[in-house]
Amino acid sequence: MKMLPLFPELIRQLFREPATNKFPAKYLPPTVTGFLRDVGAGKAKLIPPVPAPPHFRGKITYQRDTCIGCGLCAKVCPAHAIELIPDVKRIRVWVGQCIFCSQCTSICPKNCLSMSEVFLLADENRYSDNLVVE
Repeated sequence: MKMLPLFPELIRQLFREPATNKFPAKYLPPTVTGFLRDVGAGKAKLIPPVPAPPHFRGKITYQRDTCIGCGLCAKVCPAHAIELIPDVKRIRVWVGQCIFCSQCTSICPKNCLSMSEVFLLADENRYSDNLVVE
């Protein structure tokens, strides 16, 4: 019988630490809302999240005061997630459309755009305040 080519990798994976976050509790609670209530009351404890790695590309931050409204970031954005507002010479970033490539942060002459460590961006409304940076 020929050994499967993935078998050695399977054995290595059994002894490695996981690269992802564990579930926030040691054991699956009956309900998540009940678990969160218990955490708030001090009866349960959350497993701390894994810190973001260095140079992580999370949600874009924008410093309006230093922006000169040149529009280079909007021109270089491959996802067309940045909109230039010419009346006020400012930009609007649609985070739900962003692909987190960081090209806008590289081209900005005033360094008013940067990538943060925020990565929990799920939302039901793509136009919510959490997903629009102005």
